[in-house]
Amino acid sequence: MSYKRLIPCIFIDSGKAVRWFDDHTVLSDDVISLAKYYSGHGADELLVFDLSESDEDHDEAIDLMKKINRVIHIPMVAGGNVKRQEDIKKILYTGAKRALLNFSKADNQKLIEDVSKRFGKEKIAVSLNDFDALFKHQHLINEYASELVFMHRLDLNSVINVTDIPCVVLTDTMEESELFKILKCSGVRGLSGKYVSQTDMDFSAFKKKCEEEQIQMTSFESMMDFSEFKTDANGLIPVIVQHYKTQEVLMLAYMNEEAFDQTIKTGRMTYYSRSRQCLWVKGETSGHFQYVHSLTIDCDKDTLLAKVDQVGAACHTGNPTCFFQPLVGSDYDETNPLQVFESVYDTIVDRRDHPKEGSYTNYLFEKGIDKILKKVGEEATEIIIAAKNPNPEEVKYEMADFLYHAMVLMVERGISWEDIVKELADR
Repeated sequence: MSYKRLIPCIFIDSGKAVRWFDDHTVLSDDVISLAKYYSGHGADELLVFDLSESDEDHDEAIDLMKKINRVIHIPMVAGGNVKRQEDIKKILYTGAKRALLNFSKADNQKLIEDVSKRFGKEKIAVSLNDFDALFKHQHLINEYASELVFMHRLDLNSVINVTDIPCVVLTDTMEESELFKILKCSGVRGLSGKYVSQTDMDFSAFKKKCEEEQIQMTSFESMMDFSEFKTDANGLIPVIVQHYKTQEVLMLAYMNEEAFDQTIKTGRMTYYSRSRQCLWVKGETSGHFQYVHSLTIDCDKDTLLAKVDQVGAACHTGNPTCFFQPLVGSDYDETNPLQVFESVYDTIVDRRDHPKEGSYTNYLFEKGIDKILKKVGEEATEIIIAAKNPNPEEVKYEMADFLYHAMVLMVERGISWEDIVKELADR
């Protein structure tokens, strides 16, 4: 099943959201609130463009991207004012899922190989203004990019004959019939532009219209029908809710079939209240929404585990979790920072054992120990350079980069975190 996504775009100029590339009429003075609106009202992804020309304005836009990523609960793809590898690095450090290279600029056509090898093919997208550019540079795009962004509607049926890379179409048309035609093209994974970027956009209503046109818009699809679950006499199944990052158990609630379907459809946790006997969306009153990352069923098919991104507190008391009243227990350390390192380490091992096309990690393993050592040395040097900068954020990012490359070296040499921890403990 090919799901389609609605992707509003934000054009940043002088710290404000403007209407279009060539129309710098201010759409919103508050870029962060606009991004938050899109995220909270059904957008599937966000496309952010920096229209700045100076380095100073570019740094301001980068800072806004960081702030945007902290408040949204959907992926972000960002680009604009890219001149060198360092600009791609800055964009990715904002938390962007991918950095966007504008292929109307010849310098970016030269840059794509270097940034793809450094950061991974899956981190790079390419924007194009015409079909000729795709045809001319298809070998570069196919090898070094994972997504295309077309700046207006092209002959999309011809596009799919040139490349298998999924594309997003950014268009200024406001005609729904034209938008449906775009979304029905097999190579199109998402729609962006003026229509879906309206400041009062009703994403749910438009998705319903798309479904009436036989366009599948749902981001989630259950592998099992609700009828296969073992529910109680009232048709309810308990749901254990866990934070997807910290693994902290947040709450326990119940779903009926309607609540389950609504959760799948919207990506927000929706439950059935046994006391009020009605559906309720977590956060609808408080703003403390729960955004779905995964739903898993247990071996008996009678309990669901939901891993979510929790906004604010999960408990109505204001506590982060409903489970805050101790009954019995002994003293122990509840923190486990090693868990994060182990998770990244395991991912690196998986990339080595199960290579993925376009993966930067696989690229390092393929090049061998000398390349890995070179990158470790480079990242160590960048820590030193960053430490001279009064902004501590730079040090944080560079140290994270260094630790990742150090872990690649650990995997290459068969050293585990357990080995490192034991060595430190023995000192």
